[in-house]
Amino acid sequence: MISIALPKGSLEEQTLALFREADLAVRRTDRDYSPTIRDDRIGKVTILRPQEIPQYVAMGYFDLGISGLDWVHETDADVVEVAKLNYSKTGEGTVRIVVAVHATDPAETVQAIRPDARVTTEYPRLTERFFADLGVPVRLFPSYGASEAKVPDLMDVVVDLTETGTTLRKNGLKIIGRIMESYTVIVANREAWADPERRRAIDEITTLLLGVLDARSRTLLSMNVPAGSVDAVMAALPALKRPTVSALFGIDYFSVETVVQKSEVNRLIPLLKAAGAEDILELSIAKIIR
Repeated sequence: MISIALPKGSLEEQTLALFREADLAVRRTDRDYSPTIRDDRIGKVTILRPQEIPQYVAMGYFDLGISGLDWVHETDADVVEVAKLNYSKTGEGTVRIVVAVHATDPAETVQAIRPDARVTTEYPRLTERFFADLGVPVRLFPSYGASEAKVPDLMDVVVDLTETGTTLRKNGLKIIGRIMESYTVIVANREAWADPERRRAIDEITTLLLGVLDARSRTLLSMNVPAGSVDAVMAALPALKRPTVSALFGIDYFSVETVVQKSEVNRLIPLLKAAGAEDILELSIAKIIR
């Protein structure tokens, strides 16, 4: 059995939804920080701030954890990065750690920031290394929230996490540099990763989670096609690999099934119908395991 640390806060809702869709529902009360998952491969489950998870996994308090890549780098945690999970606090995608100044600041690049500028950030280690590598002298001030609101009255520069930059712009700031791209990651303790039994459990849980993420963007199409229209339907039909085609009993028809991108399906269904497909079904997919 393995122990797992799950993130509280901005990643919590998306992470719990992912586990639920993977049939690994996290069961807890509103104030319960030690929930359970009914699966023989999983023992202890704890919900913690994502900032803490990489270090606790590295120290062996947990075999597996989910956090942001930004916190793995910020804490210098010696962990195994098992897999990228393509979601952020609001949905799919990645986020960026950026450097921003007030819109009235003359600086348009990080190198143009005036010497000894006041920089506020929740990422002091990443920020210190970044400015040191560029040879730009600054004064660092750790932030514990609402970092963007401190510029320009209290601070000159903010280093912050953003998905679209909208919040920064709403606060009168402009982005002039990027430190790194971040995304949600599964991390493992190195000792657990080296242990065959725990490694097997980690791999199996990871496979289920990735299978859900893969399935979210795809859908299954099933249809009946007259023999004379098969070629036309095939020409219109993209597939994850090749479509499954089976002859129907007693009539000159074929059953065709294939997996397609959800983003294509509304354009694709009318094309398939025009090509001769009948009885077209669009079916949701719970997991795709490759």
